[in-house]
Amino acid sequence: MAVAIKMPKMSDTMTEGVVRKWNFKVGDTIKSGDILAEVETDKATMDLENYEKGTILHFAISEGDAAPVDGIIAVVGKAGEDFAALLNGSAPAPVAAESAKQESAPAANATPVAAPVAAPVSGSDDSRVKASPLAKKLAAEKGINISAVAGSGENGRIVKSDIENYKGSASSGTTAAPASYVAGVESFEEINVSQMRKTIAGRLAESKFTAPHFYLTMEINMDKALEARAAINASGEVKVSVNDMIVKASSIALKKHPWVNASWLGTKIRFNHHIHIGVAMAVEDGLLVPVVRFADQKSLSTISSEVKVFNAKAKEKKLQPADWQGNTFTISNLGMFGIEEFTAIINPPDACILAVGGVKETVGIVNGQIAKTNVMKVTLSCDHRVVDGVVGSKFLNTLKEMLEEPVKMLV
Repeated sequence: MAVAIKMPKMSDTMTEGVVRKWNFKVGDTIKSGDILAEVETDKATMDLENYEKGTILHFAISEGDAAPVDGIIAVVGKAGEDFAALLNGSAPAPVAAESAKQESAPAANATPVAAPVAAPVSGSDDSRVKASPLAKKLAAEKGINISAVAGSGENGRIVKSDIENYKGSASSGTTAAPASYVAGVESFEEINVSQMRKTIAGRLAESKFTAPHFYLTMEINMDKALEARAAINASGEVKVSVNDMIVKASSIALKKHPWVNASWLGTKIRFNHHIHIGVAMAVEDGLLVPVVRFADQKSLSTISSEVKVFNAKAKEKKLQPADWQGNTFTISNLGMFGIEEFTAIINPPDACILAVGGVKETVGIVNGQIAKTNVMKVTLSCDHRVVDGVVGSKFLNTLKEMLEEPVKMLV
């Protein structure tokens, strides 16, 4: 008897998933334990394990399309079996609509978008071509006129393999050259919102408009912290970053100021006895926040190694739900991008988030003398339902003490 395979809920916030790659094709025989597909959730690309045995009779969506959680994505059964009744009234319509484009060429000064999109190929109009978003992207990268490609998918839809196997002529460059800007012609293009961006938008909008934010900014002298970092790194055994030191210093400050390590639960305030620090990391589609657990109990070298592993996994979209759940406090550092000071939106369920700017070389008063010095600005965003100004200020003063006298972090 034919069985429907549905889109599983692969993370606590997932509402839909995008099939990035089918590892089998219709007609293939599969068994329990086979990895049927690669699915992009709101936070990572994960393997979809199969639990059925039989022949793949049908794929309900193409590569690059999305389906809601519990929506049918494939059918498995006996070869030649009729499965139409299984799909009637239950087959999900693909969530991801094709990118809408105006037929005119894009303006040379158009604002770039964050996620990669298929650029229009000169001399063709692919807005009416049936093709998956991934196929359009690959066609643009290879300089292929997608309207000249024959589709092998359902109803002639062009899929990834059609582009990879296309033998026609491609342009000399690896990417289609943008058309020249025509004065007086307005143009734009729209892209589908990624699963990750949808989740970021929902969670942060809820945080910003639910939690009453207020902000506390402090300048910290980083001379001794930089000296300590240089001495540690000179040993060659471990390499720590300024951000690793901030994570460690924050964990000590959180232990001394438990109100900051708390959450608003409506009728209750939860004071967390454990300290799990989320470290915000930028990826192609948005932001991921893996969690350094029990940060106050870990050495600088352990924190550094853990963050490096998280960073590599985040870039490859290999983080798992256990990696990003359970934060009690979050740090967002934009100093490496030249940002001196900014404010961040609280990452639920935390009561606070620390926004870290870059270390700036300047001139100041050192031991009563005018001298060169290094300073860094940090801003603590606080949920006023939990944290008051005095509490937040005391936390920042402890953080400042740890970074200005880093030897105290070893005690």
